[in-house]
Amino acid sequence: MSNGIVVWITGLSGSGKSTISQRVVEILRTRGQNCILLDGDEIRKVFPQSQSRYNRKNRLKNARRNSELAKLLADQGFTVIFATMSLFTEIQDWNRSNFPTYIEVFIDVPLEILKIRDSNNLYSRAEQGLINNVVGINLDYDVPKHPELVVDNSGDISEIEGIAHKIARMLM
Repeated sequence: MSNGIVVWITGLSGSGKSTISQRVVEILRTRGQNCILLDGDEIRKVFPQSQSRYNRKNRLKNARRNSELAKLLADQGFTVIFATMSLFTEIQDWNRSNFPTYIEVFIDVPLEILKIRDSNNLYSRAEQGLINNVVGINLDYDVPKHPELVVDNSGDISEIEGIAHKIARMLM
């Protein structure tokens, strides 16, 4: 089988992973690249779990499944753009060891800005104790140690286009 590419776009909730990933896929498809977009939010809709199961153990299990799904598609020659929180160093390390071509992109946004952007009030509800297991509040996040690209997305939404093009250029 042909080996594809996996672009692992990671960051906290509200960092812009999905929006950036969607734009990267649009750019690549206009250039004729055979790519697939996977999004952690959409994967959770396919494999739902209750909020009470968003603990570390179950998040790790889901992260492993996400990596295995990306590998399945990459092994068939696809370029896989995966927008996912990817909390765990052990998953990032597994990806590096198991994907022939792996590009990790960390979308870095300070927590204070994420709280301002939080249209679902996820962070504020966690700080009030109304919900648990929120990454960045109740659960730790392993910041990627060796990303190929770190992107500061704390600015205006107009910067998304430039960020997406920067990622797409890495695949040319």
